[in-house]
Amino acid sequence: MSKSTDIRVTAATLYFLPVQTRVPLKFGPETLTSVTCARVRLRVASRSGRTAEGWGETPLSVQWVWPSQLSHQVRHDALRRFCAQLAAAWAGFSGTGHGLEVGHDFLEHELPQQLASFNKAAPPAPAAGTGASTAEPMPWLAALVCCSAYDQALHDACGRMLDLPVYATYHQQFLNRDLASYLEPTPGAAASFQGRHPPDFLQTQPRTRLPAWHLVGGLDPVDASELKGNEPNDGYPVLLGDWIRRDGLRCLKVKLRGTDPEWDYQRLVKTGGLGAGQGAQWLSADFNCTVTEPGYVNDILDRLRDEHPRLYGMLLYVEQPFPYDLERHRIDVRSVSARKPLFLDESAHDWRLVQLGRELGWSGVALKTCKTQTGALLSACWARAHGMTLMVQDLTNPMLAQVPHVLLAAHVGTIMGVETNAMQFYPEASAAEAAVHPGLYRRQAGEIDLSTIHGPGFGYRLEEMVRALPAPAAECGS
Repeated sequence: MSKSTDIRVTAATLYFLPVQTRVPLKFGPETLTSVTCARVRLRVASRSGRTAEGWGETPLSVQWVWPSQLSHQVRHDALRRFCAQLAAAWAGFSGTGHGLEVGHDFLEHELPQQLASFNKAAPPAPAAGTGASTAEPMPWLAALVCCSAYDQALHDACGRMLDLPVYATYHQQFLNRDLASYLEPTPGAAASFQGRHPPDFLQTQPRTRLPAWHLVGGLDPVDASELKGNEPNDGYPVLLGDWIRRDGLRCLKVKLRGTDPEWDYQRLVKTGGLGAGQGAQWLSADFNCTVTEPGYVNDILDRLRDEHPRLYGMLLYVEQPFPYDLERHRIDVRSVSARKPLFLDESAHDWRLVQLGRELGWSGVALKTCKTQTGALLSACWARAHGMTLMVQDLTNPMLAQVPHVLLAAHVGTIMGVETNAMQFYPEASAAEAAVHPGLYRRQAGEIDLSTIHGPGFGYRLEEMVRALPAPAAECGS
C-alpha cells in the first residue's frame, strides 16, 4: 500500500553548533562543560512531486551517551564523524512512506549497518599517552542520539509537506501501517496493536502549560555553604533557593552518585528540605546507572521514609539506578518499584527493551526525543498499552531541540510535567529561539508555556528566528 502523501528523503545538511555551559553539569562520574549541538535540515519529496524541508536538533552529550575511559575528545570527535556519515546515509535512503514509517525503517535496517561499518572501519581509540591500549566501539545509544536530529527533521518535513502539526499527521489517513506493524504485545497482556494508531495512546487535548522539573546537579550549590567562589555573576541564579524563588519551581530532580549511599541520602535530605521550605512539592532521584544492586536504593528509600516521611512522600519516582545494558544486567528490581515508581531512562532504547524492563519490574519509562522521535513515539504507545507510566526527560535541550522535547511531553501525558534545564546551564544559547517562544526558555510559576508553538511540522516558526548558522559540516543529495 502507498499514499500520494508518502515521502522519501532527497537531501541532508548537517550543522554543528558549539555551546559552553555557564556552570558545570555532573553526569555520574563525568562532568559536562561544553556540548556540540547537531542541527539537521532534510529535504523530502512526495510521490506527487511536491517538496518540503524539515529541521531537527539534538545535543551530542558525550558523557551521557557514551560512558567510557576514553577521553572526551576522542568520543566527541567520533560522534561528529558518525553524524556526518549519517548525512550521506539519509540522503541515499530509499525508504518511502509517512515520516514515522521511513524513520522506523531507517532505525531497524539502516542505522545498525551504519554503526557496524563505522565501528569496523575506525573504532575510536585512546589518545596517545593515556595508558589505554584498546579501541572501543561506539555504543548504540550514541548512534541513536546522532540519528535523532535527522529523524526529528524527517517528522518535521512530513508535517510541513502535509501542512499540519506533526502530531496531527499520525492518524490513519496518512499512515500505510498500523502499530501492529512495529509493536508486539507481551504474551498474555490485555493489549493489542491491530488496527490501532498513535492517537489511540496520545492525549486528546494536550496541555499548553506543563510543570517544569529543575535539575539539581551533583556540583550545583544547594546553599551558600557549597559556594566555591568561582560561580558566574551573569544575572542568572546560582543557589537553589534563588532558582526556586525566581521561577516558582515546584519539582526538583536530584542527581545522585550511586556509589556513596551516605552522600546520596544527605543530598536528598538537604535538597528536599530546602525545596519543601520554599514551596517545592515534588522530588525525583536520578542515580545515572551507577548502582549495581537494588539494596543500595532500597536502604536509602527506607531510611528517608523512616527519618523524613514528608520528603519520602514528595519523592515521586526514581530514575535509572542500574546499568545501561539491560540485557546484560537483568536485575530484578521489583523490590525498588514496590517502594516508589521506577523509571527506565538510558536503558529504554526501544519498545523491546521497555518490554524487558517491565518483565524485570520497572514500572515506568522516561522518554527522550534524543533517541529519535520515532522511537519515543513507539515506546510511548507500547508502554501505555501495557499500563506503564511515562515521563519525558531532558538532555539539557537548548535551541530547536527544546521544541520536539516539550511537545512529546504534552502529547504522551506524563506522571508530572517535563524536565527542562537548558536555561540553567546555557540560557543564552537559546536567545534566538526564545525571542519567538519566550515561555519555552524561561520557567514562570513553575511551568513552561507551549502556546507559541503553532504551524506545520514541529511549529518551530524558524523563519521568525534570527540565527546565523555555520558552514555545513556535511551536505548530501539534491
